[in-house]
Amino acid sequence: MRTADQAAYDGPDLPEGITGAELDRGVRAQLKGLPEKLAARVARHLAAAGVFIDEDPELAYRHALAARARASRIAVVREAAGETAYAAGHYAEALAELRAAKRMNGATDYLPIMADCHRALGHPEQAIKLAKSPSVANFSSEAKAEMTLVEAGARRDMGQLDAALRTLELAPLTSKSRSSWVVRLRYAYADTLEAAGRESDALAWFHRTHAIDSDELTDSAERAELLERRQA
Repeated sequence: MRTADQAAYDGPDLPEGITGAELDRGVRAQLKGLPEKLAARVARHLAAAGVFIDEDPELAYRHALAARARASRIAVVREAAGETAYAAGHYAEALAELRAAKRMNGATDYLPIMADCHRALGHPEQAIKLAKSPSVANFSSEAKAEMTLVEAGARRDMGQLDAALRTLELAPLTSKSRSSWVVRLRYAYADTLEAAGRESDALAWFHRTHAIDSDELTDSAERAELLERRQA
């Protein structure tokens, strides 16, 4: 009988088609310091984690844990463990792994996920603290939007609807972009307006969300229809 530690080390079976070559060149470069066979095994587990993260996040997490058991001192491995833990809903583990990755490489890309982990763990004030990090100013538009969404959500968790609205109003809600991050910002704003009792404003913003939501990421059309019925 294998112990739990042995089972975690062995990891799930690796699908035959996954070779590790699927990984980004930068990720493969980080594995170069490992012995060749070990690097190949870690690469395959990381690639499998990437393949399964959307359809089976728990399986992806187990693949990332198998990579971590073999190469825990490599930042990209800890990053994979953190991201798959987050996807699988293991927020405390995700936070620990992403903190470790950040200590190793100094990257700040993980801050929105780390902030959301704090929210999920019932610590909205910690999420807001991370949202105020100076490095957020240098984020891409998409990453800034993610942090805004987390901060606004944390404000709502604390019952601070007006502060949540102010947070969202500082974001580029009227951007000409039709990217998913703009869709999600508009939807969050409309949803918060409705929660604050501002139904006419909420209706207008659900319509503005639907106007750019070509991939139907949100239920903004249905939300608008419900509000229209209520106001009729």
